[in-house]
Amino acid sequence: MPVRPQSHRLRRGRCSEVGRAYLITTVVYRRRRIFEDWRLGRLLVNELRRCHERKWVNSIAWVVMPDHLHWLVQLEEVGLERLMQTVKSRSTLTINRALKQRGAFWQTGFHDRAIRDDVDLKPYARYIVANPLRAGLVERIGDYALWDACWLPT
Repeated sequence: MPVRPQSHRLRRGRCSEVGRAYLITTVVYRRRRIFEDWRLGRLLVNELRRCHERKWVNSIAWVVMPDHLHWLVQLEEVGLERLMQTVKSRSTLTINRALKQRGAFWQTGFHDRAIRDDVDLKPYARYIVANPLRAGLVERIGDYALWDACWLPT
């Protein structure tokens, strides 16, 4: 039996608060492992950095996996919907241009988890940047090119 996308359920009841931290996950359309090419991953990273530099978010940690993105952010000036719409649309344009293709790049929707104000963000950041280790892509975090954190995980 085919799996039916449930992204429409992710939007129900979603709210976002400026100043709150969120763990965001979004997936490449049909789970294509497009970011195995680190140069394409850097195009996505440029969009994440652009949002940080515009002070839309405080980017705490991120990892670009072969077929998805995990991003820990604190919202500064925009809500989740606008943030992700911008990141996904701009990265779709630049990546499709690099691949000389058109069409969908990201699956519809995204998953977010609000982080309580009193929770230490370092365990979340460590979890995010350790994804390549758990997936068996590298033996050391430093060997993976597509991650960053505002502090080094220890």
